Amino acid sequence: MSRILIVEDDPAIARIEKDYLELNRYEVKVVEDGVAGLNEALSGSYDMVLLDVMLPGMNGFDVCARLRDKTDIPILLVTARSEDIDKIRGLGLGADDYIEKPFSPSVLVARINAHLARYARLTSGTSQGDELCIGAVKLTKSSREVTVGGSAVELKNKEYELLLFLMTNAGNVFDRETIYERVWGMDAMGESATVAVHINRLRDKLERDPASPEYILTVRGAGYRFRARD
Repeated sequence: MSRILIVEDDPAIARIEKDYLELNRYEVKVVEDGVAGLNEALSGSYDMVLLDVMLPGMNGFDVCARLRDKTDIPILLVTARSEDIDKIRGLGLGADDYIEKPFSPSVLVARINAHLARYARLTSGTSQGDELCIGAVKLTKSSREVTVGGSAVELKNKEYELLLFLMTNAGNVFDRETIYERVWGMDAMGESATVAVHINRLRDKLERDPASPEYILTVRGAGYRFRARD
């Protein structure tokens, strides 16, 4: 049974989240402030963190950043803010996704199911087709290691998943909606900012000149593609 930590200071919202997740056979614990949430999450006994942005003690952005330095488990931000800058900030700090209040509990459960399933697949490890190499970029699935020209590149969880998807499908063009659906596992309506942020972060880490990329290419009016195999 997967264990989920909810960090939420609104008791009514926390109760709804907890009830729906327990109905879907998850083991759930609720913590009401950021500092306690960070300490609890770092105990290593959780498979995912559902993290509110506005928290007493330490805000969700800071909790997310500190967690991501220590663990790659999925982090789903819950925010009442609709501004793109707040979403971009959260994604840039390593959150895997975000959901806006008010939200449908069934949509929340669906997102959690999708993220946990993808994380399980990516961490299961396999020796079949273990390495992807295109140009100077090398990705090793079993160890989740990425190197460029032999130098290690540190990627956050969703950055790695996005790179794995693009390299596996090198040469094919995908629009933002399709990328979001394939990597995040959800209907992509309204989620294009998520994809754009992660594409830009990957370019910053992989490309010699992110403004003129040689690997992650923009196809005007169509989307993105990873450079075809040599």
